[in-house]
Amino acid sequence: MTDYTPPKPASRPEKVSLWQHIQLFRKDIFASQPERLYRAWMAEFRMPFFRSYFVNQPELVKTVLNERPDDFPKSEIIRGALYSLLGDGVFVSNGEKWKRQRRIIDPAFEGGRLRDVFPSMRDAGHDAVARLTPLATGAPVEVEAQTSKLAADVIFRTLFSIPITDDDASSVFENFRDYQRTQPLMNVASFFKMPRWMPAFQRSSTKETSAKIRALLTKLTDERTAQIAAGTAPEDLATKIMTTADPLTGEKFSGAEMVDQVAIFFLAGHETSASALAWTLYLLAMDADAQDRVAAEARAASAEGDFTFKNLSKMPFTRNVFREALRLYPPVPMMVRENLRPETFRKRSIKVGSQIVISPWHLGRHQRFWDKPDVFDPDRWDRPETKTPAREAYIPFSSGPRVCTGAGFAMVEGVLLLAMLVKSFRFDPVAGKIPVPAAHLTVRAQDGIHLSLTRRDPGTSGTQTGG
Repeated sequence: MTDYTPPKPASRPEKVSLWQHIQLFRKDIFASQPERLYRAWMAEFRMPFFRSYFVNQPELVKTVLNERPDDFPKSEIIRGALYSLLGDGVFVSNGEKWKRQRRIIDPAFEGGRLRDVFPSMRDAGHDAVARLTPLATGAPVEVEAQTSKLAADVIFRTLFSIPITDDDASSVFENFRDYQRTQPLMNVASFFKMPRWMPAFQRSSTKETSAKIRALLTKLTDERTAQIAAGTAPEDLATKIMTTADPLTGEKFSGAEMVDQVAIFFLAGHETSASALAWTLYLLAMDADAQDRVAAEARAASAEGDFTFKNLSKMPFTRNVFREALRLYPPVPMMVRENLRPETFRKRSIKVGSQIVISPWHLGRHQRFWDKPDVFDPDRWDRPETKTPAREAYIPFSSGPRVCTGAGFAMVEGVLLLAMLVKSFRFDPVAGKIPVPAAHLTVRAQDGIHLSLTRRDPGTSGTQTGG
């Protein structure tokens, strides 16, 4: 295996004016960050009306995410940027409202439920292989578009028991694709912290797309409510969540609340999975040895027939590849919290209302944690020296009470779909098409990820047919 260093966005100069910083921020969040964030324990940035602190020191990250999360709720900046789509869903809510939402949602994603939804994930994978087969001619294919459709298919099958070919599912997918193109994780309004009662600065097209998505999701949840009442609802994630009562109050989600949560599941389960899978395929295209190892592992794991939930454990290298891709390209690059009380971090006084930024992107590439932090090296996860950074600097799904409820779902989905795709196709780079990471809703490539696909000979890992 070679020491391959995949694309990384250029850092900004150390000293820039506020106006230059805003201009870079408008272009891309990564472009506005200095190189020192890859080695500093903490960095302070002064914005109009407030301060922002990037926190990398393990003890401070643990304080914010694990030990005192109630003192560091989700920032109103993030809520304002996403409110038109997500409402008061679990991704942006805080306090008692968030705790109630998690008490209702979490049971749907427990271990036994993952086994139940596994066949739906696998069906989506088979349909993706069928869709890609006519494209496997050796000609360039934009794989982000393909992984986006695949991830959306998984969400609709596991949540509502409908495939992406369903008219409503297809409409949600198309509108969501438009939404993510126009809505950054944070916008220029992030530099000017406004009162909550003031309207968020969003494009009219973003609001219109949000309204279309929510109308379609309302239709799906209303139909499911009727099915539950009639006793004809399928046993999928939507039914489980809509019929689960809060163990403390006995209350269930209202229809409007369920629409908020479904929007979150689509954002978290579709956008993030699509990003992670596309970058993983790119990394494997650039490392032929690693790709062949994944293909061999996939063939061995499914030698007696189709993939099963149980034989996922027979693909440890594939899992390591996916973990390494999440380290290098975490789908959610930054998490923003807001302190409710005065704090002292590294002898600096932090006023109430400051923005505390924890970046899985920078932690995953931090020079104080990782050996060759920018190198793609799946085998690092089997070496003893990786245990400490894996514990202290690897948080692609966040950490603590607000850890992503679908983290287990995402790992099962990622390993399964990666194995199915690489077992069926060989992925190779396209000359002149080097993707540049950009932080929007998730870490995507500025101009897409283009790879060439060819069908694999079922009997060998390296032989290819066609093209």
